[in-house]
Amino acid sequence: VQLQASGGGAVQAGGSLRLSCAASGLTFSNYAAGWFRRAPGKEREFVARISRTGGISNSADSVKGRFTISRDNAKNTVLLQMNSLKPEDTAIYYCAVDSRGWPGPNDQWDYWGQGTQVTVSS
Repeated sequence: VQLQASGGGAVQAGGSLRLSCAASGLTFSNYAAGWFRRAPGKEREFVARISRTGGISNSADSVKGRFTISRDNAKNTVLLQMNSLKPEDTAIYYCAVDSRGWPGPNDQWDYWGQGTQVTVSS
């Protein structure tokens, strides 16, 4: 199983980025998907998750209204659209998948990608 995250970069506050995570080696539609992040000196935190079909999703309060998670099961891809970025969004962003229908944000998810760096300057 491989999860390849991409789309990170450096932007100014107020800008946008779209992260993409391409999955291979698994039947992607059988897995819920999510995004997490780890800021310097902080623990990993949940960002957003989406169900197997994409019919259900939610996000952390810190990104609600700014970040949107979506998925394309035909392309084995989960996306994170990030708008109105803030300096506190600076982190390494990781995608993950889990075979449970609705894994909890603090659960141990099955598979993790390698991460992509997002840096937001003020």
